[in-house]
Amino acid sequence: MGPVELQLMDLIEPTVAAMGYELVGIEYLGQGQHSRLRVFIDQPTGISVDDCEQVSRQVSAILDVEDPIRGQYALEVSSPGLDRPLFKLEHFARFVGQLIKLRLRQARAGQRNFKGTISAVTEGQIELTLDDGVVLKLAFTDVDKANIVPEFG
Repeated sequence: MGPVELQLMDLIEPTVAAMGYELVGIEYLGQGQHSRLRVFIDQPTGISVDDCEQVSRQVSAILDVEDPIRGQYALEVSSPGLDRPLFKLEHFARFVGQLIKLRLRQARAGQRNFKGTISAVTEGQIELTLDDGVVLKLAFTDVDKANIVPEFG
């Protein structure tokens, strides 16, 4: 997450938590008039449309008062979904054994995109076992984006 997302997390996380939800993460896609702010929430029993509406109203009120983002944007509140984004190191630890795809901030051996299974998470490091058995040790701070790969069947 970038500085805008981190600022927004600090701003809205207490309210979302007080409502009984986990603030999974935030994505801000600045694209002029078509900018979007995505807020991902979760709870053990799952997320309904009503949950999203309630959180959207509260978050919208906070953002209207604090005005942390210049210009127009659309606010989207949703569950993390099947291809759940992993924003925090704790998320990687929670999903050890799961297949993920991730993109690094900078290329490693000429490659930025990887797909593999989270085999361990220790001291800011993520171990990713690729399909060919190669184990990569990646610093969490080097990860730009990561998502669970849904497995069906």
